[in-house]
Amino acid sequence: MMVESVRVHMLSSQHVVILREADAERYLPIWIGSWEAQSIAMKLQGVEAERPLTHDLLASMLSELGVSVLRILVSDLADETYRARIVLLQNGSDLEIDARPSDAIALAVRVGAPIFATEAVLDRAGVIPEADEEQKLSVFREFVNSLDAEPGEGSGPGGNPPRRNQPDDTAPDDRPLDDRLGGDRPPDHEGDADEGRA
Repeated sequence: MMVESVRVHMLSSQHVVILREADAERYLPIWIGSWEAQSIAMKLQGVEAERPLTHDLLASMLSELGVSVLRILVSDLADETYRARIVLLQNGSDLEIDARPSDAIALAVRVGAPIFATEAVLDRAGVIPEADEEQKLSVFREFVNSLDAEPGEGSGPGGNPPRRNQPDDTAPDDRPLDDRLGGDRPPDHEGDADEGRA
């Protein structure tokens, strides 16, 4: 998977990271917290914080300890909540750590680790805009256009969006595509699987 963009829904100020399948036009939108969104976006834009952010610190610690990040995997979708695994290499042994997808993605973009998602997750929550169905394609366009690609431009102090007390890394619900992408934020929640697809 590739990080297509990090966006802010203009009406609700909710943040979403959109992953895209590397060899296909299937998208995986994951609603995340504002700080995680800003952390991912800063790295993608090449912006360096004055002092290390949490994900910078984590990457530095792993490097100093001689631990490599092999890959991250969006592994499961349970109770409308995504789960991820961070696969590490330490002293020749693989370790798997449970994580929120937002934190795993923020770490992956810092260390250059590949991002995967299981077929089960993509089959359930992936969005495929179909060119031959103009209505579905326009719904996807409206969804993307309703998002603002600058997560740093919020209404909070210093241009940061206000922090909300809610779970992040949530999945779209099981409503029809038109309803899911109509602008409302899907229900909240976060869950494990095995192998993924790049």
